Amino acid sequence: MSIQSAGESPHDHPQGPGGAGPVDDTATGPVASRSASSGHRTAAVIPAAGRGLRLGPGAPKALRALSGTPMLVHAVRAMTRSRSVSLVVVVAPPDGADEVRRLLDEHTAPSETSDVLVVPGGETRQDSVRLGLAALPDDVDSVLVHDAARPLVPVETVDAVAAAVREGAPAVVPALPVADTVKEVRVRDDGGPEPVTGTPERSRLRAVQTPQGFELKVLAAAHAQVAREGDGATDDAGMVERLGVEVVVVPGHDEAFKVTRPLDLVLAEAVLARRRATDGF
Repeated sequence: MSIQSAGESPHDHPQGPGGAGPVDDTATGPVASRSASSGHRTAAVIPAAGRGLRLGPGAPKALRALSGTPMLVHAVRAMTRSRSVSLVVVVAPPDGADEVRRLLDEHTAPSETSDVLVVPGGETRQDSVRLGLAALPDDVDSVLVHDAARPLVPVETVDAVAAAVREGAPAVVPALPVADTVKEVRVRDDGGPEPVTGTPERSRLRAVQTPQGFELKVLAAAHAQVAREGDGATDDAGMVERLGVEVVVVPGHDEAFKVTRPLDLVLAEAVLARRRATDGF
């Protein structure tokens, strides 16, 4: 795996859209062959600049250890294991690109051949995704945006999203049916009981996961046209919907859950233990 930071200048590497940084397009072996053979290049952007306050004080959530390895590294591996993905852009905390590059160097096996570029992020997730898109080279056709806090997404889910975009869907999200009944409420700022205003039909609801896949031009247009409000958008598919572009759903996976609270870490450790016992993962 070739890991670069945004400040490096390897020879003969084209600038990404917006001149955000160099990207290695001289790879040989599996990465180059799988990209050239399909005629369609897919990259992944992993925004990892958030602090993750719901996991408590300390390191940013993406850098928290999961079985001794930062969650971000697990998320990067989930992308690089997909033969559909030829480049991964990790968007680090604004002042943490060097630390993230060091962690990836420490935990990445030389046999993992997909290129990984590390760039500094922005104040919000929306800002960070936009900076990640700006770092992509001109020959990228589609992009997967994946949460670093979903470190255990199976490669089959990554492949399914990438394939749906490659086959013509402009925007794709993996999702699961909602198991619980969901209530709409009128929010109260004083913390008192919230009146129920409606009960959506559960059979029509889906819990959305990542990676979310897009034609690059579609997602770039959404980030150019949808203004950041407050803390910015937390769902790229929602931004694309605001442009009037259809978003389609493919099956998600139970193991693509988001690690947000301490109990999620316990579940993630259990999943990894099962994988080591049954799959040698």
